[in-house]
Amino acid sequence: MKEDSAVPATAPQQVLDGVGPRLRALRQQRRVTLAQLSSATGISVSTLSRLETGERRPTLELLLPLARVHQVTLDELVGAPATGDPRVHPRPVVRHGITFIPLTRRPGGVQAYKMIYPVAASDREPEQQTHEGYEWLYVLSGRLRLLLGEHDLTLGAGEVAEFDTRTPHWFNNPGPGPLEIISLFGPQGERLHVRARPATKRRASP
Repeated sequence: MKEDSAVPATAPQQVLDGVGPRLRALRQQRRVTLAQLSSATGISVSTLSRLETGERRPTLELLLPLARVHQVTLDELVGAPATGDPRVHPRPVVRHGITFIPLTRRPGGVQAYKMIYPVAASDREPEQQTHEGYEWLYVLSGRLRLLLGEHDLTLGAGEVAEFDTRTPHWFNNPGPGPLEIISLFGPQGERLHVRARPATKRRASP
């Protein structure tokens, strides 16, 4: 059976075949001669010439100094395909008037949310809850009232709280405007390492 001589090149081969013309174009754009490029990279003129014509297979040892001299990344040098959109496209969820905006996509582990609280109804009684986990809160804007065990705290913009969610807790927005916070919540045992060392309990003064 006669073999088909027009077998299409594989994707990696197509990438390699495009390196030579790209190297030549970069050098010409910078108006650099092969001799000047050889002096800057330590690669011989003959090797550079063979790279540009496709007679020499590009290797990492050759491409690294060329990328440095041309001030481009390796991906740009070889024309690697895009790796996909790294942006997170969150879908807000509203529950009991609170807007939850997920900032992470990976299931399990620490989860990040932006949360927007309306001003709380003044007649609502605080009802502290407990559950497994560990939480870290950062106030972006507004005011946060946090009941944590026997503590009753009010946090403003730029302030942070972290606590074991097995401790009875409750928080809301005392007003006068909207409250926006960033919340990181993780399973029990996954500390967020915002302290240099664990805080020690202070003894009450007699």
